[in-house]
Amino acid sequence: MSDERTIRDTETRVIRLIAETQKIPIESIGAQSTFEEMKFDSLDGINILFALENEFDINIPDDAAREIKSVPEMVAGIEKLLAAKG
Repeated sequence: MSDERTIRDTETRVIRLIAETQKIPIESIGAQSTFEEMKFDSLDGINILFALENEFDINIPDDAAREIKSVPEMVAGIEKLLAAKG
């Protein structure tokens, strides 16, 4: 149960950060949204990843960053990095 809550907290933080970074309404980002749906280009993705690295105090490897194309993939990747770190 606590794992599910932790993932939900991570998801909330990721969505808030995307909204802040991209200056878009938070309600326009869904838990299953893809970068393509949100019309993010590679520069947008880089800006979001930098913000996420700072927010979560993690380092997202370049090869992993290239594979992230949606909110759920981002949340799963962050959870994996946080688990490895902690």
